[in-house]
Amino acid sequence: MSEAIKNRYEFVVLFDVENGNPNGDPDAGNMPRIDPESGLGLVTDVCLKRKIRNYVEMVKEDAEGFRIYIKEDVPLNRSDREACKNLGIEETEDKKLTEALKKLKKSDPDTDIKLRDFMCKNFYDIRTFGAVMTTFVKASLNCGQVRGPVQIGFARSIDPVISQEVTITRVAITTEKDAENKSTEMGRKSIVPYGLYRAEGFVSANLARKVTGFSEEDLDLLWEAIINMFENDHSAARGKMAVRELIVFKHSKELGDCPAYKLFDAVEIKKKEGVEYPRKYQDYIVEVHKEQIPETVEVKRMV
Repeated sequence: MSEAIKNRYEFVVLFDVENGNPNGDPDAGNMPRIDPESGLGLVTDVCLKRKIRNYVEMVKEDAEGFRIYIKEDVPLNRSDREACKNLGIEETEDKKLTEALKKLKKSDPDTDIKLRDFMCKNFYDIRTFGAVMTTFVKASLNCGQVRGPVQIGFARSIDPVISQEVTITRVAITTEKDAENKSTEMGRKSIVPYGLYRAEGFVSANLARKVTGFSEEDLDLLWEAIINMFENDHSAARGKMAVRELIVFKHSKELGDCPAYKLFDAVEIKKKEGVEYPRKYQDYIVEVHKEQIPETVEVKRMV
């Protein structure tokens, strides 16, 4: 595995949506998530991490060291058992597997560390975001709890957004009985006419070195995945979404040169003069006030 990164990073991602639903809320009929107090749109960290995982899976196609742990149709226990198999435990029955693990741990106190390290080495999303890998009842199969070096907060829109319901029709009728009485069916679709969202993230070189081994190669792939996370995720609900800016702050050392909030405060997004209701990215001005940033912190605008 490549050597872990040596520098701390923070980053700001700006992405927008036009006539789409960036992140539906299941508690509100899958309507776009909105902060009820401010009217600002929200996109969860889980949603953004899913896009990154999907991109890495698509690009790497389960290449060695770049598999995805949290993915559709693959039970977590199946991946956890691979770590056990790597230590010579072949049992598939839960009870026998538990007994074999207990026996191994008595003879080798480093068993838990070996299980964790195997998972970090083989699964990109564990190495990046971390994971809770205690999946059996009473923690009989425990591959560890990994705190990932990369963390992303909720995305929040720059201005309040409107959640609009649009009535749609279709000519395909569901049942024979319904077809006798009508020729179309009605439905509803929730959209945001336009919204520019801002998400902020952190990359800890300290956790990368001590825990997961997150490397420079992994970091380059992360930036690539963030920039392209919507490009292969288009759907009827998210037809026009795009990452507009990725602003990266690179510190000169492992523990950083200044608090993260000072770097985030240096990124200002505001509406152009005369624009009351933004409907495109060009209605905004994005400025990075470099005079507020220490000289030891490198700034990269990657989009």
